Amino acid sequence: MTSEQVITVHGERELAARTVPLFTGVTSEFICAATDLDTWSHRDTRPRMRPALAEDGLVVRKLYTPAAPAEEEQRDHLLTLVGMGARVRICATGLPNETIIIDRRVMILAGAATPGDREFTITTSPTLINGVYALFEATWEAATELTAYLHRDPPQVDAEGRRILRALGDGLTDEVAARRLGLSLRTYRRRVAELMRLLGSESRFQAGVHAGEFGLIP
Repeated sequence: MTSEQVITVHGERELAARTVPLFTGVTSEFICAATDLDTWSHRDTRPRMRPALAEDGLVVRKLYTPAAPAEEEQRDHLLTLVGMGARVRICATGLPNETIIIDRRVMILAGAATPGDREFTITTSPTLINGVYALFEATWEAATELTAYLHRDPPQVDAEGRRILRALGDGLTDEVAARRLGLSLRTYRRRVAELMRLLGSESRFQAGVHAGEFGLIP
């Protein structure tokens, strides 16, 4: 790509076809920010879309939301990356951008998730890259190292909160759960939102997964 060039591609397969040479040509730094492990590629293309972590002097940093380590298979994959020398952190507050930046010379931005092929923007514009890089650095500093995140102390949840988590795990509707617990619908939904924040979860499903990991529900 030439200086200041900006191109748009559609779908993970076209993205992989366009960017494999970029991934194999990383020399100093590779950073990635993503909601989960499927942001950039499906499992069949993922091996072709990552740099060689064993390269001497290559810095690899990956920043994810709590959605990434929510499942055992994904946790194992992230821990494998750490074992290979990558640094992985979890950001509980959300990401300003889902991005990959290679040697601060090429950047890939993921567009909004859609039912069809997702749109990705590839650019070599220094102005755009430097701006997003600065946002990444600020978010990285506030995030938690993966191993510390996985071994953090369980959050304190009261008896009512545990009953609400159990209701979520049972798949009850808000109306049924609120009535069963003797709460108003408004109070129930407020408590669910509080528990999701406490558990670092972006969805009710993730809240149930995290609650199970902490032993908060049987």
